[in-house]
Amino acid sequence: MKIKQKRKRSKSEDEQLASEDPLQIQDDEALEIHTNDNNKTENGVMGELSFESLNLSDPTLKALNDMEFNYTTQIQGRCIPLMLEGKNVGAAAKTGSGKTLAYLVPAVELLFKLNFAPRNGTGVIVVCPTRELAIQTHAVAKELLKYHSMTHGLVIGGAARRGEAERLVKGVNLLVATPDRLLDHLKNTKGFIFKRLKCLTIDEADRILEANFEEETKQIIKILPKERQTALFSAAQSEKVADLARLSLKDHIYVGLDDEKKMVTNEGLEQGYCVVSCAKRSLLLYSFLKRHLSEKQKQQKQTANFFDFCKAEKGILLCTDVAARGLDIPSVDWIIQYDPPDDPKEFVRRLGRTAPGKGSKEKALLILTPEELPFIFYLKEAKVPLKEYEFPEKKLANVQSQLEKLVANNYHLNTSAKEAYRAYLLAYSLHSSKKIYDARRLDQQAVAASFFFSNPPKITFSSDSSTVKSRKSKRSRN
Repeated sequence: MKIKQKRKRSKSEDEQLASEDPLQIQDDEALEIHTNDNNKTENGVMGELSFESLNLSDPTLKALNDMEFNYTTQIQGRCIPLMLEGKNVGAAAKTGSGKTLAYLVPAVELLFKLNFAPRNGTGVIVVCPTRELAIQTHAVAKELLKYHSMTHGLVIGGAARRGEAERLVKGVNLLVATPDRLLDHLKNTKGFIFKRLKCLTIDEADRILEANFEEETKQIIKILPKERQTALFSAAQSEKVADLARLSLKDHIYVGLDDEKKMVTNEGLEQGYCVVSCAKRSLLLYSFLKRHLSEKQKQQKQTANFFDFCKAEKGILLCTDVAARGLDIPSVDWIIQYDPPDDPKEFVRRLGRTAPGKGSKEKALLILTPEELPFIFYLKEAKVPLKEYEFPEKKLANVQSQLEKLVANNYHLNTSAKEAYRAYLLAYSLHSSKKIYDARRLDQQAVAASFFFSNPPKITFSSDSSTVKSRKSKRSRN
């Protein structure tokens, strides 16, 4: 049975939307979404263990209560008791499963139990792959330490190193860091006390290795005290993660929620895909965003803007795959995958920061061209529940010619569009799934139209992207 979802708006709302953009909305009716399936996403995250049952300290329980966390997720319920006992843990669970509290709660309890003070130096170090994730993890640690006396700190690449060093010398009990900056301080900051380190946690280990921090991480492990508790968290297992586990973990317990046969996403996330011709991809995205300006879309810019967006009531955030590296974005209405992921795991990671619990109403949309439709079969084999959405082309904003004129007549827009067009073709040629993403089959006239060029611009590629070839075709004009 087809389900029709339609957002009704008043005439005044339409007039307001039109006045906010020089490109007028051409149709008074809202963009309709039809779905060919009404299956519900299965829950694979929440557990039933209360934090009170874990015999945590009163300051920690009070902080968790303020954060409105009463029950653990599955990964938290399995890892926290083990780490509270001092066990080394290697854990794998999908993005969005609650790994941050799984290692921060026992870390805070460890520091509390040992009466750590600034003069004792650093007792816990958490290593994160990106600045954004490190900043966010530190924010959670700060909330968790709200009623404790232990100190906390953050060291990340790109920040003022001198100020970081001064804080480290004063004494940071719980430190969150990116690998490059942490290694720098370990080697070069005099007065940084880490000889009493009790616990090292490496978060998103697979992403750390993908970001080419393997050598830095190995050096960090060699420099830090050997007698310590260690935890290794990742969204997926790989040969490199296994190698890192052998190097950093001794007599560890593996906790895995990464069942390859059931690659489910979070409860409450209604996800689907739609198929649109390459030439009309941008028109669909434009029309969709214009009809959801009062909601909070998921896409990204830079670190400061990212955190402003997290606090905003509404907005649109443009992002790359860095957002799949453990970033938590609250109250997301729609997460749109505009450019296709390389494999099902990447698809799931991109969705991992939304729909964190019961009662969520978030939706996800994957935009594919007809040639990319075989990717759906891979997702279905990975047990990812999907709906098929239909977007009537007559509801798309009729702004192609207007935008082509803007791009043609504005130097900065033209330069940006040309670079984006080139980057898209290059990225497409580098997809690993050549059977699905075959750059040789791309209709460059249609691709150019999606970047609002009337004709494909002249671009050059290096030898590694020589697979991108032109394919001439007639472009129909309505």
